[in-house]
Amino acid sequence: MDAKAVAPITHKRAKKSRIALRALGIIIGALLVAVGLEIFLVPNNIIDGGVTGVSIMVSKLTGSPLGLFLFLLNLPFLLIGYKQIGKTFAISTLFGVVVMSLGTNYLHHVPSLTDDLLLSAVFGGIIIGIGVGLVIRAGGSLDGTEIVAILMTRKSPFSVGEMVMFFNIFILGSAGFIFGWDRAMYSLIAYYIAYKMIDITMVGLEQSRSVWIISDYPAEIGDALTARLGRGITYLNGEGGYSGDVKKVIFCVITRLEEAKLKSIVEEIDSSAFLAIGHIHDVSGGRFKKKNIH
Repeated sequence: MDAKAVAPITHKRAKKSRIALRALGIIIGALLVAVGLEIFLVPNNIIDGGVTGVSIMVSKLTGSPLGLFLFLLNLPFLLIGYKQIGKTFAISTLFGVVVMSLGTNYLHHVPSLTDDLLLSAVFGGIIIGIGVGLVIRAGGSLDGTEIVAILMTRKSPFSVGEMVMFFNIFILGSAGFIFGWDRAMYSLIAYYIAYKMIDITMVGLEQSRSVWIISDYPAEIGDALTARLGRGITYLNGEGGYSGDVKKVIFCVITRLEEAKLKSIVEEIDSSAFLAIGHIHDVSGGRFKKKNIH
């Protein structure tokens, strides 16, 4: 029997509208980071993590513009990212870093909105976190340490998050010798808030949940979820690993606000049902859109 020829996989170009939308997201995100740095953190000697934090310290020691070091210190990591991670990611990151660098140069002489260190750390962290989150959602990055962490995890037992945390502990600790230990502690506050805001920006405020339900009454629960939550459900065929019993597994996606009602519905129909709920970052396609309920 002759083997069928396999057609080569071709890379489809993204639509111009999608490219423009990504570019807009990177521009807005990078400019927000520039605002958070130059209007809140830098004037009060508070730093961020990663290459940005190193750039702030080097800029302070040398008296040279922050934007110059944001570009130069990220450049080697961009070259690594181009070879190891991908062309699109590297170009998106380069574009974001350039916009961020130009933004900090333009805002350098704009006075800080507040001299209060806590307010500066909180609001600077919020703005930077939102900005970085927008850039990541658009397919880029603004910090070379993330690229290094991704590459290092390939040959180490540590996760990307653990590697980034290790780098930032070292960087934020170094700020204590340059700006004083009180500034280092405020920097830690700003970094933590930015980290949490990145998650919120990436996941969204609704924070979708994925739900798996195993019950002896799958049809009743499925009908109730569709009628009372307005959510589409999918039945999966499952088999117990211990008992060997064949059962229907109900799968659906809901929002955070619907979680309590879903639990109540399942409890009413089958109090002994197995219920597993997980966090998911993004949902697209399918029939996730909510139907009208009565």
